[in-house]
Amino acid sequence: MSISYDYYRIFYTAAQYGSFTRAAEILQSSQPNITRSIRYLEHELGCSLFLRSRQGVALTPEGEKLFAHVRIACDHLQAAENELSKDQKLESGNVFIGASETALHGLLLPVLGEYHQAYPYIQLHIANHTVGQAVSAVRSGLVDFAVTVSPNGVQKPLHEEILLHYEEILIAGSGFSHLKQKELTLEEVSQYPLVSVEQHTITYEFYKDYFAGRHLSYHPQIEVATMGQILPMVKYGLGIGFLPDFMFENSRQKHAFPCLSSVQKEDEVFKIRLVHGNPVRSISLIRDKNRPVGIAARRLIQMIRESACRFG
Repeated sequence: MSISYDYYRIFYTAAQYGSFTRAAEILQSSQPNITRSIRYLEHELGCSLFLRSRQGVALTPEGEKLFAHVRIACDHLQAAENELSKDQKLESGNVFIGASETALHGLLLPVLGEYHQAYPYIQLHIANHTVGQAVSAVRSGLVDFAVTVSPNGVQKPLHEEILLHYEEILIAGSGFSHLKQKELTLEEVSQYPLVSVEQHTITYEFYKDYFAGRHLSYHPQIEVATMGQILPMVKYGLGIGFLPDFMFENSRQKHAFPCLSSVQKEDEVFKIRLVHGNPVRSISLIRDKNRPVGIAARRLIQMIRESACRFG
């Protein structure tokens, strides 16, 4: 037996108000249509559902049993409709995001601030991942999308959309002030103690390949866990190191990048010019196009793209 939901909805409304006439008004139908629908339902179920009287209608014992189940189903459906309506208006919902450290500070954080201010009822779940972890989270469906730096090893069915390009600059502290006016080759750079993020990270592999491209080995003297730790190490003379240009510039703005805000004087840390220019990397949006995301995530992705265009 397969009975359309519409018949149960008519039954539910008539039972709620104890009147076929009132049910017709609520459902914007006519009383004869309501009566025919109830008779059809009774015929299909093989029992009477209502007792008719001049005062209206009342449920039979069989009708009471049916109503107990139909009420639960209708309440669930109504709740679902309300929830979807709120989602469409961005008044509720969740967005799950994977982000590498550099992408988080280089692009995502300001956008998240704007998004939260515009849509305060959307719950943002942000996982600060390594690049590999972020890509894996997209692949396994743990996040709606990820924002990471390149290279990221993305393969189908995942899709990479490059949002913007940035340079990584070589920086040094006052202990290497003799390099201020110099322009170094990569071979000369390799003669100085280097500070780098640790092995088995995408950034470490990037520089390993970057140096290998000029037939040089990449052997940092100091390895740290995050990019944010490179600048303080450089500041205190432990070596020189590569850092995204925006992280260096943000470090000079009070409170713009809290973990680096102690570095604000021009003469404490400076850029070293390279003969062959600075390495260029990119920040990308990673998605699984076979796995649709909700309207809240789609709106955030749109805002990220718009922000990337402004930076570009």
